[in-house]
Amino acid sequence: MAERSGLQVDEHLGSFVEDELLADVKLTAADFWATLANLQERFAPRIAGALARRDEIQAAIDAWHAEHGAGTVEEYERFLTDLGYLEPEASPAISVDRVDPEIAEIAGAQLVVPSTVPRYALNAANARWGSLFDALYGTDALPQDSELAPGYDERRGAQVITAADELLDELFPLAQGSHADAGGYRAGTDGLVTDGGTGLADPAQFAGFRPLDADGRGALLLTRNGLHLELTIDPTTQVGRQHHAGVADVVLESAVSTIVDLEDSVATVDGEDKSTAYRTWLGLLTGDLTSEFSKGGKTVVRRVNPDREYTAPDGSALTLPGRSLMLIRNCGHHMTTNAVRTADGAEIAEGVLDALVSAVAGLYDLQHKGPHTNSRVGSVYIVKPKQHGPAEVALTVELFGAIEEALGMAPNTLKIGIMDEEKRTTVNLSACIAEAANRVIFVNTGFLDRTGDEIHTCFRAGPVLPKGDMKSTTWLKTYEDRNVDVALAAGFSHAAQVGKGMWAKPAAMAEMIEQKIGHPKAGANCAWVPSPTAATLHALHYLRVDVHDVQSRLASRGTADRRRLLELPLAAPSALAADAVTHELETNAQSILGYVVRWVGMGIGCSTVPDLDGVGLMEDRATLRISAQLVANWLAHGIVDEQVVRDTFARMAAVVDEQNAGESGYPAMAPDLDGSESFQAALELVFTGAEEPNGYTERTLTRWRQRAKANA
Repeated sequence: MAERSGLQVDEHLGSFVEDELLADVKLTAADFWATLANLQERFAPRIAGALARRDEIQAAIDAWHAEHGAGTVEEYERFLTDLGYLEPEASPAISVDRVDPEIAEIAGAQLVVPSTVPRYALNAANARWGSLFDALYGTDALPQDSELAPGYDERRGAQVITAADELLDELFPLAQGSHADAGGYRAGTDGLVTDGGTGLADPAQFAGFRPLDADGRGALLLTRNGLHLELTIDPTTQVGRQHHAGVADVVLESAVSTIVDLEDSVATVDGEDKSTAYRTWLGLLTGDLTSEFSKGGKTVVRRVNPDREYTAPDGSALTLPGRSLMLIRNCGHHMTTNAVRTADGAEIAEGVLDALVSAVAGLYDLQHKGPHTNSRVGSVYIVKPKQHGPAEVALTVELFGAIEEALGMAPNTLKIGIMDEEKRTTVNLSACIAEAANRVIFVNTGFLDRTGDEIHTCFRAGPVLPKGDMKSTTWLKTYEDRNVDVALAAGFSHAAQVGKGMWAKPAAMAEMIEQKIGHPKAGANCAWVPSPTAATLHALHYLRVDVHDVQSRLASRGTADRRRLLELPLAAPSALAADAVTHELETNAQSILGYVVRWVGMGIGCSTVPDLDGVGLMEDRATLRISAQLVANWLAHGIVDEQVVRDTFARMAAVVDEQNAGESGYPAMAPDLDGSESFQAALELVFTGAEEPNGYTERTLTRWRQRAKANA
């Protein structure tokens, strides 16, 4: 640690800031550290006050439930109102300037990617465009009758071509006949024309082209619901030769936006980790980020894609972004970091550091320092998670304003995405939006974190329902509907994103295609997906559903009743059969261990973790929070006892070890449970879950990960 402006700064972070972050902006190292020290001095005490208020509120709720149980909704509403937990409804009207069309106008898939893995971050940034042929060929989106032949399987290729023709007939129909009958495509005076002289039923769907070269290679660009689709013509390729019209690929505009994550999907426990995460965000904005890896026996260097060039129908040049619009998710108010300490040794507020670094890196984009532009209108998009109520949103808004002033940014350059994942924010969402009316560009729902907070808030009221049963509860349906209702009433349509949560099964694309269309039909103009391939398949939903039309119709339905959010997800103990309890405990223990062993033992903050049945699920701290809180709740109410929990975790440790037997660097737990940092961390999450503020997992994970790194 080295002293800078009265702060003790980790050497890795200090070097990153001074040698990389500040390399080409008009900000000296002395100014940066002085700004950070000033922000810490101004905001850390207020953050501490907000956290103390959270604890005070939870203690009062715990005491009320201890006396009244669940009570009635009317009694609960009166109590929460008197407590100040339920605040008066607001009627905000957002007025946000300089918003990119990917936020305001274009409905589409959204990726969330850990900032600690540059290769994944580049994949996500470049997932603005994705191959439909690859997505259909390589997943269960199309049924597969037999094993694929080595290399390119022409039977599978024919199946993909047929499916693509059917999609084109559905979404971009010809005036006559089927795309399957086309022997070729060209750009004519009326747009796309087949070799038979047939054009599109709606000529306005033709958006541009790249002229055919001497070998017949070119492209035709189509558009629907604000998204684009490219027919890549190349009869010289293996696929192009097989295709009846020489189409080598159908490329969809896929991940319209991406959240680069500094929070739930990363394991950053010191200055070295934080520097790695920050370096990715900076490199994406400067265009300097690269990732070198081996693929198919060859060394591949990946970097951000350039823009895509076409000729518009009127003959003018048309340029479309080659990259997803990138947002960055900072840490919540509750987190601190040892990467920087005050003079008395206290860790500084991690969210303050995140916001300052995010904004300074944003200067490179605002000043067009790199070869490509992220925001074409001059904004930096910061997603802020785990805020509790409007006062905490107001605190974030003030922090952003202070950073803008310090860096000489125009007011309201730093936009805010409000994650609606804590109950106190959900029930006061209109007031939260009102506090950020000039900055807010995003609200979303997140079932897992929101359920974790639901359990912790009503922890003392009684045992909660099993995790799977939560999805049919009144509060959850109301939450999903009301989030959209409040956002639309505040003017989000054509101005900001209304988001929905993650599809958790990366390999189950057929199931995703069937189910996730519910998100745009619910009025969400973005929803999270686990991979670029999933983004391409999810893009089909936005081509099928005009979300702005849906939002227009939903705006007249009225806002879902806030009181229905107060119906608690409790289970009668007598209704919890012994075998069901055992299964639920085993399922959650295996999930907790499968995630924690990667986080603590390997430093992996987000990955596909097999469940008890071997189905791969995307896991991050949100999934961990709900599982740990559920087991802690059942333990507190006597549904299970401590010895049963310990025995179950011991059995599941062996299961998880077996599931990861081939994983390089995996630290097995079962051979020495007492000596396994991962196993002990998992138990601590459950046994201290009742007392841990808001049921968060970060402090336990961080402490045990730091110990594991020290012992490595």
